[in-house]
Amino acid sequence: MSDRIALALGKLFERHRIVFWYDAKQELRQEFHQLHLPDIEKVEIGNDEFGLKHRILRGEPDHRFLLYHHGPRPADLDNWLLDVLLAHGEFRTDQGALWLAELELDQAFLPVIEEHADFFQATKRREALKKLIGGSDSPGQVRLKMLAVCAGSEPRLDAILENLLADLPALDEDPSSGADDGGRPSERMRLCERSGLDRELWKQLDVHFGYVSATPGLRDFVLSLFKSCHALGTGRQPHLTGDAVAFIKRWKDSRQHQAVFERHSGESADLLDIEADLDRRDFRDLMEHDLFRLVDLKIISDLTRGLVQRTLARNEVLTWVRQRRASHWYDEFRDMYLALEHGALFLQALEETDLVVTSMADGIERYTRTWFRLDQTYRKFTLHAARAGQASLLGSLIEQVEGLYANRCLLTLGDRWQECVNSASTWNAYPVPLQRRFFAEHVQGFRERNTKVAVIISDALRYEIADELQTLIRQEDRYQAELTAMLSVLPSYTQLGMAALLPNRALQISDQETGTVLVDGQPSQGLVNRDKILFQGLDGRGKAVRFDDVMPLDRDASRDLVRDVDVLYVYHNRIDATGDKRDTEKQVFEAVEHTLEDLIRLVKKLAGANISHVLITADHGFLYQHRELEESDFADIPVQGQPLLLRNRRFVLGKGLRAHASLVHFTASDLDLAGDVEVQIPRSVHRLRVQGSGSRFVHGGATLQEVVVPVLHVSKKRQSDTSQVEVEILRGASSVITTGQLAVTLFQGQPVSDKVHPRTLRIGIYDRSGELISNCHDLIFDRDSDNPRDREMLVRLVLTSKADASNGKEVVLKLEEKVQGTTHYREYRTVGYTMRKSFSQDFDL
Repeated sequence: MSDRIALALGKLFERHRIVFWYDAKQELRQEFHQLHLPDIEKVEIGNDEFGLKHRILRGEPDHRFLLYHHGPRPADLDNWLLDVLLAHGEFRTDQGALWLAELELDQAFLPVIEEHADFFQATKRREALKKLIGGSDSPGQVRLKMLAVCAGSEPRLDAILENLLADLPALDEDPSSGADDGGRPSERMRLCERSGLDRELWKQLDVHFGYVSATPGLRDFVLSLFKSCHALGTGRQPHLTGDAVAFIKRWKDSRQHQAVFERHSGESADLLDIEADLDRRDFRDLMEHDLFRLVDLKIISDLTRGLVQRTLARNEVLTWVRQRRASHWYDEFRDMYLALEHGALFLQALEETDLVVTSMADGIERYTRTWFRLDQTYRKFTLHAARAGQASLLGSLIEQVEGLYANRCLLTLGDRWQECVNSASTWNAYPVPLQRRFFAEHVQGFRERNTKVAVIISDALRYEIADELQTLIRQEDRYQAELTAMLSVLPSYTQLGMAALLPNRALQISDQETGTVLVDGQPSQGLVNRDKILFQGLDGRGKAVRFDDVMPLDRDASRDLVRDVDVLYVYHNRIDATGDKRDTEKQVFEAVEHTLEDLIRLVKKLAGANISHVLITADHGFLYQHRELEESDFADIPVQGQPLLLRNRRFVLGKGLRAHASLVHFTASDLDLAGDVEVQIPRSVHRLRVQGSGSRFVHGGATLQEVVVPVLHVSKKRQSDTSQVEVEILRGASSVITTGQLAVTLFQGQPVSDKVHPRTLRIGIYDRSGELISNCHDLIFDRDSDNPRDREMLVRLVLTSKADASNGKEVVLKLEEKVQGTTHYREYRTVGYTMRKSFSQDFDL
């Protein structure tokens, strides 16, 4: 007891020269006499008040005094030392007084102590509160900080709410959740209630959020919050304030509390029957709304139906899909949105395509200019639809895209291209370069300029994949890429295609049943043989390696690898290795995604080894249909020859091959090959049945998808060549804010391109001290339209009650950009406004 009294008195003497101690219960005189207080005079008040007053005020004005009275404090009219008492401090020995002294609070806070005595019973809570309170705090601010201690949060209402709601049991874990009081309170909320602080919480929610209830509770508050913000998101008047909108935005975007928000969002959607409400609404009115995952399901469902039934314009679907990238739930539904995006792109491209082929050269020119996008968008659609795993929702769209791709893109185009192939006397599409001239036309020039070059050969990297790779590489800083095409050798299979890419004068399919190809009389099958051909053809300055051998090398080992060579061939095989197996052919489009990642990593690895020029090409392309093939897709014919060397799903090798109307026949000379091996290929996109092999992924035939081979020239520049789009704030004629909302138009200055990248910004309204006084939005500026009107974005900001303090003053609309790799933001653009309204009038406060 004595130690606590000494400690409390010590705190009082830090602020007062004279301290009175009235021992109302007349039980602490002994403790008074036993106290040891250095430099403090202890005096017991007797019947000498006038003499004592003269001593302490006039006689010893610089000394400190502890004035003890054995008995209760006299009535003010009878207290001759009242003026001294009021001017200095009083020490009280009841528990509340001790707590006040411990917290260094004056008597004005005694009602707070008495009202919330349970809170102060715990030493840890008192210690935590003492760290938060300041000398200028009001009783209301102290109560808010007491709530923060109970909630284990920062002393802000939003932070207190986030922690209390995180502790609220889920509905399925709370058997009493159907009760009038809103269910079983959380542990933190029970502490607030025991401490008598729940009334302060409801008061704060009333003042700031406009939440009022006859039976207030956390679950009731959550429902009111979601109900009000849903009303705002659907164009109706909310019953809570703008602070509620700002809070739910912060809560939704909080990494720490995101999972809690999503749980409460799901429970509130069920209790408020949001699904029934959304059923009655047009999805267009929900594009800025993302409180509930049901909103995204509604939008996806309606967009899918509109695409299938052709009641929505494809370009509008693309705009809506891209707008939803800002949705809280986008990552969960990313593959569904991307399936819609690429499905719309496919249908749009097909509608705009006239599949007319006048010659082989014309067909290749049209394919490399536009038609390849049909294969590309089909691949991306199929990939994301499979990843989404929503066969029921996307089923009709999947069926429509599959049918159109198989019948219009593959079969129709294959038949028309086949007519040109039939009429050609030799396998040539002049002026399209031939694959077997690759080394002479693309590689030899680097040798003549004494420039190192790497050639990456990715098995089955068809043209449309190389186009996507070109875009990805161009987006990298200081990298440029240019894509051209070649006509592959025929049949379009690996051994012949790989041989054609080596330096060669003559190519010959051997008489063996393996389909082995000779390059100038030397076998070319396998890495060892190809390395030997390169070494000899380049006077010891050529080398062949595998992708898997290069990637583990460090910087020094990579440079050692290329130091003594002029031309490095790197072989990569992921697409063909996946598609050529029946058990894995369904995964071929996933393999494409990994291939794109592999090749970008490889290009950077080679650049780090001082190779600034890289050629990326392939041995052949491929045909692929994700759905099961029909009987009509197979050519059931007897293939006969003497000898019959090799039968594949898309070609036959042999001698004395018997002609058939369903097969196109070529001699070796027709295909500019040495020897006398003959070739037969099924017409158009048809397959031959081969026991034990898959049928969806095939190559070896003569379709455009198989024989148009990419050549992607990648070069690295010395200087940076990428930038981000610029964004402007288009303010209207007025710079005055007169309502509780502000609509702002933002303009993306340039379309996004390979070298002009998207920009993500945060927008909000701030007062002159830099405090946010509205909700805020994260915005993605990634539109690629050349039409400036398509690059405008309308944003609505709702002001909070904090804006009232800025009435008649200047405020700032800010666009801010996140500092990469941090949680900090830097200012990007600002515009000043003047507030001219009392915003509290907008809400039912």
